[in-house]
Amino acid sequence: MPQGSTNILDEWQCLEEEYLKLQETHRTYLQKLEEISKLQKTCSSSISHQRRRLKEISHLVNKCSTETSDDIDGMKNRMKTRPNAFFEMEAFLPKKNGLYLSLVLGNVNVTLLSKQSKFAYKDEYETFKLCSTVILLLFSCICYFFVSYRFLDAILNFLLVWYYCTLTIRESILITNGSRIKGWWVFHHYISAFLSGVMLTWPDGNLYKIFRNQFLAYSLYQMSAVLLSEWMPVQITSSGRKTQHGSDRGGFSVLDVERADVSFAFPLFWSFLAALQWPLSLQNGSATRL
Repeated sequence: MPQGSTNILDEWQCLEEEYLKLQETHRTYLQKLEEISKLQKTCSSSISHQRRRLKEISHLVNKCSTETSDDIDGMKNRMKTRPNAFFEMEAFLPKKNGLYLSLVLGNVNVTLLSKQSKFAYKDEYETFKLCSTVILLLFSCICYFFVSYRFLDAILNFLLVWYYCTLTIRESILITNGSRIKGWWVFHHYISAFLSGVMLTWPDGNLYKIFRNQFLAYSLYQMSAVLLSEWMPVQITSSGRKTQHGSDRGGFSVLDVERADVSFAFPLFWSFLAALQWPLSLQNGSATRL
């Protein structure tokens, strides 16, 4: 047999051996996946059972509130810590998606099963938000200060709809994975997506021109506020540890994305102001035509 053919057969034999090892590894992987699935169901069922029994015992303790002892007091203190413990356990267990994610993604499991995966997803979210914000801020400045063309406005508004909708989806996934994102943070993104959609579909005319600059100013404020929150100095938490965007990786606060030092009133105030100015713009437009 030629020397070249012998070398090819040797290479094929080595590849066959590697393939057999791969098959065995993959078989083991599938077995572990099945075991993990069973453990997940067992943990979820046990947590539900614990919550139900804890509620029953709390009810009994309330009935016997007049009877106190060191054992009862210790039990009450331990009972207070259980909800947080359950919350941390469930952060690594599959859970049913909320209404918004169910409508957008369906019944897809979006729970990440390791802290490293959660951190990586949160960091990816922050990178996406920062890069998109810089681009949209520059685009908004161009439309607001330099150029006034309807097709450029339409491109900007389309990008804003995409940006805010993407943020709400990613934030919902973060919440599913244990992030304690406050409701106002996500809510003002819903409002911004709605207003961007209104501007995108609004026909060109006097009414659109009246409201255009107000909405662009609102967008500029939003983007500037995001950039400002990204670059604010590191804050000191109540525990004395330094953290930025909840970057204390010893707990689940690392997944929080809103800044605690940015007042919640500002996004809601500007969202409310923009929504309030819409009917006022309609009235001004009607008066102009008259």
